[in-house]
Amino acid sequence: MATPKPTAATRAGAVLAAACLLLAAWLVVAPKRAAALDPFTGYLMAHFTGESSTGQQIHLAHSKDGLRWTDLNGGAPVLRTTVGTRGVRDPALVRSPAGDRYWIIATDLCIGCGQDWATAIGNGSRNLVVWESTDLVNWSAPWLLNVAGAIPDGRNAWAPEAIWNPATNDYLLYWATNVPQNGTTKHRIYAARTTDFRTITTPQRYIDRPGTQEIIDTQIVEVPAGLGSYRYVRASGDGQITLEGSNTITGTWTTVGNLSGIGLTGRQVEGPMWMKFHDRNQWALYLDQYSSGRGYMPVTTTAPATPSTYQITASGSYDMGGTRKRHGSILNLTAAEESRVLSRWQPTPAGSRIQSYNFTDRYVRHVNYDVRIDPDVSPAQDAQFRVVPGLANSSGYVSFESVNFPGHFLRHSNYDFVLAANDNSATFRADATFRQVTGLASSSWVSFQSYNHPDRYIRHYNYLLRLDPITDAAGRADATFRVTG
Repeated sequence: MATPKPTAATRAGAVLAAACLLLAAWLVVAPKRAAALDPFTGYLMAHFTGESSTGQQIHLAHSKDGLRWTDLNGGAPVLRTTVGTRGVRDPALVRSPAGDRYWIIATDLCIGCGQDWATAIGNGSRNLVVWESTDLVNWSAPWLLNVAGAIPDGRNAWAPEAIWNPATNDYLLYWATNVPQNGTTKHRIYAARTTDFRTITTPQRYIDRPGTQEIIDTQIVEVPAGLGSYRYVRASGDGQITLEGSNTITGTWTTVGNLSGIGLTGRQVEGPMWMKFHDRNQWALYLDQYSSGRGYMPVTTTAPATPSTYQITASGSYDMGGTRKRHGSILNLTAAEESRVLSRWQPTPAGSRIQSYNFTDRYVRHVNYDVRIDPDVSPAQDAQFRVVPGLANSSGYVSFESVNFPGHFLRHSNYDFVLAANDNSATFRADATFRQVTGLASSSWVSFQSYNHPDRYIRHYNYLLRLDPITDAAGRADATFRVTG
């Protein structure tokens, strides 16, 4: 039996049906177009803190003015990766144009957690770690996104960033990969397009510097139309902190200068992180002082494409909070977003003091890295500590981090106490971890039992802090404290 030929009407119907199917599919996968968000009222920073299994996770901090930051969740991680290397660095916070979806994308890297720098550079993870949320507080399980596997001989994937590109109606995802090309092996910036951070287009080389000069960290900020000559400005760590401008994200970029004029080069700072103040046309470019180990500092400007307008912020005019903040990103928050975030992860107090039970006018303090109990401590921050989850065991244990020396913790060494920088060794973490128990001299106070010497407790003796077995009433009084505001 012959197959009847389609009529013009049936052909038109088939074309219409196919078009409807294509449109329906596009509506399902295509991101929503940009919507006018509610006014911004605060700022959220995602960051990591340093080379430890806890430090190389997702940490959050909050600010009302963009310059004074408070750690959320007591300074402990808010998200921990369970995939890849089990560590993350360089997180980027991404909001959808409609403000109804968020992503965190991060480097899959954990130095000191089974990896060293040589391996991470020459044969590291080609993946990024991604989380997704619809409200900034409830996050999906993390997944791995392979971004460098399609780059011939690509050896890692570091420092990811993403920006919405209205010209293509998707995100430009960009990162650094170490790859040999043209006789030189170095980090270059690669980019791909994505709508969902689960699949990407074929990566293309995005930024390359001449000769052997590497480029690892770069971040783009959009500038309001009419303010300066460029719609987009990017800051890159490439031996300098180089500033470039362009009117299209994927078009030609023009170098406008660097920050050497204010004494900042890529040998001192890295991890450029943009923030737009929501109440004025001013920007902060946060820079990670990696060479001195001091974390982020803000440089401000009213014209991102004009290097002569940049100014280093005076040290007393900003406060980075209790933890050292390293390469991350900042998201301006609406009032609703800010309320959800603060309700979920309350800010930690500025610092706690540890008061002696039998010398109530004296508090634990550090002086020249030694630890003792003293009255009338000056400066007051020498007697202020952040009580954070235990470095060796976060379940039921605590550690004491100095407020004015972030990254330094109280630890015992030969049963004497010192304030020391966390070297992330197993010995350090154990020496700096304690179980808070009912006070040995009073049940309304507390005592601190050593994690790795459970027969010993923190106590003072001749006003110096020690770790001792407690065998008598005097020892019980010396080993009893109160944590106060």
